[in-house]
Amino acid sequence: MGWDRATPFIIDLEVGAEDIDGLGHANNAVYVTWLERCAWRHSQRLGLDLVEYRRLDRAMAVVRHEIDYLAAAYEGDELQLATWIVDWDQRLKMTRHFQLKRPSDNTTLLRAQTTFVCIELSTGRPKRMPAEFIEGYGPALQVAS
Repeated sequence: MGWDRATPFIIDLEVGAEDIDGLGHANNAVYVTWLERCAWRHSQRLGLDLVEYRRLDRAMAVVRHEIDYLAAAYEGDELQLATWIVDWDQRLKMTRHFQLKRPSDNTTLLRAQTTFVCIELSTGRPKRMPAEFIEGYGPALQVAS
């Protein structure tokens, strides 16, 4: 379907009435919710769910979103959101790319990049990634082709 990178992790989305704003299209804040949902589902697939985060007293917390809104989504649109882990230092930072597409016309609606920092849940402070994060997220790292 023309994804920006190979082997994306993909979730399916449908734009609901609750997602629509006064301008008649999906509100920009809804897209951020979708980015979070996609990242979480990918982490869960990699074995790093909320239970594991709590057990390890670590989490990947968003420190920056960069979003390019390229086209609007409308109520009833069926969409696919892909993510890739594209950079990480295996200590504190990790970066994901996202691409949102409407398969019916193969339009890319959004491209985004999110930077995460590993934190200690009990203090909220930055803390080195545990071995479980390196083992879980490492195989998902996509290098530029």
